[in-house]
Amino acid sequence: MLLKNDEIELTIEGYTAEGSGVGHYDGMAVFVNNAARGDKILAHIIKSKKTYAIGKIVEIFSASDDRIETDCPYFNSCGGCAYRHISYEAELLAKKDRVEQAFSRLGRIDIKAEGVFGGETVRYRNKAQFPVGFDNELKIGFFAPRSHRIINCSDCLLQPEEFSEITDIFRKWIEETGVPLYDEKTHTGVLRHIYLRKAEETGEIMACAVINANKLQGVELLAEKLKENKNIKTFVLNINREKTNVILGEKCVNVFGDGYITDILCGNKIRISPLSFYQVNKKQAQLLYEKAAEYACLKENETLLDLYCGAGTIGLSMAKRAKKVIGVEIVPEAIDDAKVNAEINNIDNAEFFCGDAAAAAKMLKEKGIKPDCIVLDPPRKGCDSELIKTVSEMNPERIVYVSCDPATLARDCSIFKDYGYKTDRLSVFDLFPRTVHVETVCCLYNQKKDSISVPYEPKDAEYLKKIK
Repeated sequence: MLLKNDEIELTIEGYTAEGSGVGHYDGMAVFVNNAARGDKILAHIIKSKKTYAIGKIVEIFSASDDRIETDCPYFNSCGGCAYRHISYEAELLAKKDRVEQAFSRLGRIDIKAEGVFGGETVRYRNKAQFPVGFDNELKIGFFAPRSHRIINCSDCLLQPEEFSEITDIFRKWIEETGVPLYDEKTHTGVLRHIYLRKAEETGEIMACAVINANKLQGVELLAEKLKENKNIKTFVLNINREKTNVILGEKCVNVFGDGYITDILCGNKIRISPLSFYQVNKKQAQLLYEKAAEYACLKENETLLDLYCGAGTIGLSMAKRAKKVIGVEIVPEAIDDAKVNAEINNIDNAEFFCGDAAAAAKMLKEKGIKPDCIVLDPPRKGCDSELIKTVSEMNPERIVYVSCDPATLARDCSIFKDYGYKTDRLSVFDLFPRTVHVETVCCLYNQKKDSISVPYEPKDAEYLKKIK
């Protein structure tokens, strides 16, 4: 039995879902932050439970071949990245292993990924949410791991360089006006977060101030300062007066601009508003959506149902290959964007409506709508059992499931298996390099129909080469 303050020699064998290294001592799992697979270390035990212990590195006796020097001064204090201390090749392998082990252990499904598709490891994010607070000094940055203590960060390597310039504008404006900063303990103060989005293809930037009020003192001065950055197309106030950890409220007020920016994804113009879901890594999202289209294997006479459709990005990327696309999303503003996105791209075979995915699927089933393929792109918690039941009863030939959590994906695929759907193909996409997050897309085919899907051949052969 390990005790707190014990020091042990440990070999790191792999990684947890949170990115910590894991080794075993006398049969007990020991988790160590910032350790690399293959490290041989001296670990100091800082917490001990019945089935596991947590340690920290005292000394590295023999460093893993995967270990590298970190390129970020905030890595040891910021909770954003987990893998800046290992090579990117090792990170991709760890993420592939995590997905396959989730299917094997949690889903009872034996399947190997067709590939793991990596991307750029710096400056790839198109969205940032910076908490703002005061702790002996003004702080704008990110929360430390497992806390709401803000780490000042002047330049995050995952974000576009312009975001640092814009947070500097906010910082100087805060110092000049003395606007009250939000205190989550007392639910007082005004400015809660700085929220930025960038459209990579057009270069347009949205600046958003999340406030605990109906108006913002000194907003005119801030707007004038933001207008000096010619890439800022719009500035929006988001009203969030709730006692919650949820960053955005439901109401947005435009200060200048139209309240949205426009990007181009999979050849379609996409309007992005503050509340729209849009993948944070555009280049990788394009590869992911192309693989999803390959798995969907749509024909001209087929209907696609896109549940959790957001601003319609996945469904619209496949619309030209289908007879009809139906999109469902619970966020009204996202549905508004989806309808506009269809219109500005001259797509007339897509319709979108607002509603809960499970309730909408049930309603469509009762109306006799029988989609040939259903796309699922749920939040991290995955699909609820009622939705899985209804989707299965709609009896589509193919289900394409896009997931940001391997554990809930494996769980749901296991449930679909009980309804007669076999997980047939699987690919892993790294939309979040250097962090613990990973995206997965898989295809489930209907064994009840004996309808094994035929691989879709994209017309653009050169584009296909890029994702293989």
